[in-house]
Amino acid sequence: MPAFTPLTPEILAASVADRAEALTGSVCIAVSAPDAADPVEFAQRVATELRTRGRAADVVDLHDFVRPASLRLEHGRTDPYSYRHDWFDYAAVDREVLRAVREHQRWLPRLWDERTDRSARERPRRAAEDQILVVAGPMLLGRGLDFDVTVVLTMSRAALERRTRPEDHWTIDAVLEHEHDAVLDHAVLDHSGADADVLVRYDHPTRPAVRTRYD
Repeated sequence: MPAFTPLTPEILAASVADRAEALTGSVCIAVSAPDAADPVEFAQRVATELRTRGRAADVVDLHDFVRPASLRLEHGRTDPYSYRHDWFDYAAVDREVLRAVREHQRWLPRLWDERTDRSARERPRRAAEDQILVVAGPMLLGRGLDFDVTVVLTMSRAALERRTRPEDHWTIDAVLEHEHDAVLDHAVLDHSGADADVLVRYDHPTRPAVRTRYD
């Protein structure tokens, strides 16, 4: 069984920053985690750490790349299958963020306003030569997205039920099923896929425990 080592949130963020800082050119980091883990908050920690080291670093929130309501709510407002497969526009993240920053030295910070269900009307931003983007949100792995560093914050069902808003409990099964299929079967059980560079037990965000992948 893999061993997990307790760390402080600050040391964990610094260790992810170390991995990114060692890479040259445009670097894309995934922080894949359920909303209950507040992946954007952790991504901001990593970006802040990188900025203190002199690297240009910004955070992209996956909730700013949702599909229009007509698509994501086609089968109702609480359909787990839709949440897993139709809610977020992963293809747009690939096109407007990952490939855009690498191929065109630009990236789109927001595509769609989830609250108003309208275009965010954002303009692409010019990337720095050594730009680092930290994309944060649910179920990022297993989508064919080309990240340079992948971080997965995992939570048990009990933790998800405790930390997820009651009105969003219907998303828990989708998150756990996707994590099992896309991450844990490969990165933990047989190590063949090694999808997660940094796998973190995150039931208690103030006391994370980390296991880096086998190389």
